[in-house]
Amino acid sequence: MASESFLVKKTICGEPIPALVGTSYVERYNLTARMGIRRLTRLTNGFSKKVENHRAAIAIFIAYYNFVRLHRSLRTTPAMAAGIEPSVWSMGDLLEIAETLCSRARSRPFPATDIREISTA
Repeated sequence: MASESFLVKKTICGEPIPALVGTSYVERYNLTARMGIRRLTRLTNGFSKKVENHRAAIAIFIAYYNFVRLHRSLRTTPAMAAGIEPSVWSMGDLLEIAETLCSRARSRPFPATDIREISTA
């Protein structure tokens, strides 16, 4: 099996505010991801036999979490709060974009990795 790395190391420098530094946001997201993607939990029969299927499941969850799901604390989606997207996506919108990504992935060796590339096309 070929070793395929899809993580890119990037050094980020800055001057963090000590009072705001913590792991609670990351830990909360990890819990949300584990609850939303059952294949990340132990003792489940919803596992991925292929790395591609595992990546697809995680990508769909992340897109749903950021573009479709309304967050109570934000009263909108994270993508809208960040100014990336002007409106909330429906599940139909997400599935259309996923289908577009899949068809593009079949037609070229390296599929698009940036969701904004698809939504502006």
